[in-house]
Amino acid sequence: MATTVSHDSIITDTIATPADSLSNDSIAATQPRSMLQRHSAMTSDSTRRPRLSRTRISAGRSDTTKIVRTKVDLDNTVDFSAKDSMVLTGRNKAYMYGDGKIVYGSIKLDANEILMDMDSTTVYAVGTPDSIGEIIGNPIFDDNGTSYEAKTMRYNFKTEKGFITDVITQQGEGYLTGGQSKKIDENTIYVQNARYTTCDDHECPHFYMQLTKAKVRPGKDAVTGPAYMVLAGLPLPLAVPFGYFPFSEKYSSGIIFPTFGDDYNRGYYLSNGGYYFAISQNMDLALTGEIYTLGSWGLRAQSSYLKRYKYSGNFNISYLKTITGDKGMPDYSKSTNFQVLWSHSQDSKANPNMSLSASVNFTTSGYTRNDLNSYYSNAFTENTKSSTVNMTYRFPNSKWSLSTTANVSQRSQDSTLAVSFPNVTITMSQLYPFKRKRAVGDEKWYEKIKISYSGQFNNSLTAKQDEFFKKSLIKDWRNGMKHSVPVSATFNVFKYINITPSINLTDRMYTTKVRREWDPIAGNEKLDTTYSFYNVWDFSGSVSFDTKVYGFFQPLPFLGNKVKMIRHVITPTISFTGSPDFASPFFGYYGSYEYNDSQGRLQKKEYSMFPNSLFGVPGRGKTGSISFSLANNLEMKVRDDNDSIGERKISLIENLTLSQSYNFAADSMRWSNLNTSVMLRLMKNFNLNLSATWDVYTYALNSSGNPVRVNKLRLSEGKGWGKLMSTGTSFSYTFNNDTFKKWFGGGDDKDKEKKNTDNNTPDTPIDDDMSPQQGGPRRTNNKKNGIQIGENGYMAWNVPWNLTFNYSVNYGYGDFDYKKLEYKGKITQNLSVSGNIRPTSNWNFGFSASYNFDRHKIAYMNCNISRDMHCFTMRASFVPVGPYKSYNFHISVKSSLLADLKYDKRSSMSNGVRW
Repeated sequence: MATTVSHDSIITDTIATPADSLSNDSIAATQPRSMLQRHSAMTSDSTRRPRLSRTRISAGRSDTTKIVRTKVDLDNTVDFSAKDSMVLTGRNKAYMYGDGKIVYGSIKLDANEILMDMDSTTVYAVGTPDSIGEIIGNPIFDDNGTSYEAKTMRYNFKTEKGFITDVITQQGEGYLTGGQSKKIDENTIYVQNARYTTCDDHECPHFYMQLTKAKVRPGKDAVTGPAYMVLAGLPLPLAVPFGYFPFSEKYSSGIIFPTFGDDYNRGYYLSNGGYYFAISQNMDLALTGEIYTLGSWGLRAQSSYLKRYKYSGNFNISYLKTITGDKGMPDYSKSTNFQVLWSHSQDSKANPNMSLSASVNFTTSGYTRNDLNSYYSNAFTENTKSSTVNMTYRFPNSKWSLSTTANVSQRSQDSTLAVSFPNVTITMSQLYPFKRKRAVGDEKWYEKIKISYSGQFNNSLTAKQDEFFKKSLIKDWRNGMKHSVPVSATFNVFKYINITPSINLTDRMYTTKVRREWDPIAGNEKLDTTYSFYNVWDFSGSVSFDTKVYGFFQPLPFLGNKVKMIRHVITPTISFTGSPDFASPFFGYYGSYEYNDSQGRLQKKEYSMFPNSLFGVPGRGKTGSISFSLANNLEMKVRDDNDSIGERKISLIENLTLSQSYNFAADSMRWSNLNTSVMLRLMKNFNLNLSATWDVYTYALNSSGNPVRVNKLRLSEGKGWGKLMSTGTSFSYTFNNDTFKKWFGGGDDKDKEKKNTDNNTPDTPIDDDMSPQQGGPRRTNNKKNGIQIGENGYMAWNVPWNLTFNYSVNYGYGDFDYKKLEYKGKITQNLSVSGNIRPTSNWNFGFSASYNFDRHKIAYMNCNISRDMHCFTMRASFVPVGPYKSYNFHISVKSSLLADLKYDKRSSMSNGVRW
């Protein structure tokens, strides 16, 4: 039943009619309910049906005998309806029962019972109890997109004022509930004894701020008087004299409230407070700071930027002034540190010819030890930090490209800083200069010749951080240029052998040259450094032969037919390399001088005139060597009924390589060390890589009693061809729920997928109790009383977890055994473990640790526990062992609106925490 009331006029003709003679077209012929009984003054007996008015509402004239014209001063048409019934009494009063609705312009009101009085332009709405006593159909009031739910509501259309009890409305990310509210106008509401929460369970919130009084501007903000916090129904002694809650959904600037806490060494502090600048839709900026009661302070600037299809990045610049202890006392210290983090990446669509990328992590040596946020992060254990900025430009329709790079490397252990800037590289990709543009006939041999070019300019300096800016640009910085031109070709002879001759030309350009001489009067070496332009060039030629040899082995029949074939692939390579002796005086790269040693004997010392040069100098001595290399691959083909082709390959040895060389031109020690490497595919996602170097010569003591390598092969001494000189490997592996799925009967995911595909049904249990007459078996949800049930009928064990091992082991020469004239072996190991487990959907436990094998104890461990408590979260981190024992406790609201409603408690790494 729906009726429309125009704001122009309401014309009614009233005919008094006994209730028992009302016709079927009466607008209301039902027993009036509670609201009618409460608000009708037509009878004193609530059980007696009142006399009703038969009313026709029109927009113009009336054909009745008695006309009463009433002017209603409204700005919009009022549409009202009721699902159950509607009763119109008097002239301008309506009662609506059962899902009553009123629409007036942008205002909408829904409730189970509504009383509308057009004389006073007011409405009154309430909910009603159902058969079990629960209130249903509470009033829901919508004013221009802002919705309010309440128990009772009275509203005036004309003045736009209203009175609401137990309101429920969402403002921004939070909910305003309870209390008594007065709506003064469209933009202002006053509330008393209400509560504000960001918990979406607003009926029984996990936490809320109890507001004694507040002024609310819907969609804008709320200002409150005294308020206190209630957590899990328990009032806490955490109160504020006033509060401000912004509800703006627009991207805007605003204040960042600080965090309060205390530090053992620096006192109480306010941290991470400042101002957020919404600069534009593509960039923002947050300026924050921290201050301590003992004098320490810090500043930080953070920004993110993004230009779609162009670039994206962020930067973080921090400055810390740390003061510990009391001035004038022995423990007083004062330090200044800073950090620069910058990450930038360019979209490939922005410019196909040029790219710019940056990954900067520059930190002074003491920053990590003084920054509170670094205690429980991986940055605290990093010994080396590196930064790189790179720009590459590829010339259009050309083989040339230009790249410039800036590199900074820091070593926290000794505060060493290595800077390399600018580094410029020019490259020309491979080309065939003698290739015909329009080839006719077979390819000529000279057309296979290929050439490429690369040029480098580097400028670098390595120094302590406190001495870096004191170094001289000319005397201390190392710089130079290098040009490389490789020329090669590949020919095939006798169908199976590949021959590759090559020539490599290298030119180095330096700006300093050092000459040395002996000063017999002073008894020491004198240096003479000249600054000019010097060319240091060399060349070498080589030719290599390689082929592949295949061998097949089929196991004997009595061993079974599981293995079909074993294949062995051998790739031998032989190469000859030659170059002149660049230590000859003809080239001028090396010098020498004579001097008398402490025993008066005449000695001759040779030296390089370009020491510590960036690209080195050509080697001494002639080179005329032959190199041998042998690569092996071993695979096995086995039958497999589960495979689509009925067989599959298994790698026994993925790669086993041996290489060594012999220098004919050398006067001694012509054999090089033997190098070996092996790669085994142990599992589907795990490979073992192992490389080793074998020493083929023996050792003796020189005149000073120090061990030196001598020109005697170990084989001639009966000690075998070589002794293991160095080897090492590293690997990591992660165990998780899927690792042991097959062991616990979970099956393989591919098998499940194949099974589901064959059955063309989802992987859900079947309810076999359903009879065929009802449509046969049906799929049901595999849950019982809210518990996930597995395929075996038991509760599904679903606890996500993972455990990652990172292990590296290296073997090398250690101390020298003077009795056996052999070096002793030394093993160096590193092990780190990390993992986490989520026993429930809300709890999460994680840890990371490293083990020191030399000291046989844990070097560092960081543990963390987190609990998701619906609308707020709790985290605890602690370092239980080592010199940096400390802890951190944090609890905060999840909502970004109340992100500053949090509590932090942390210790310092040096406050003597004991467990």
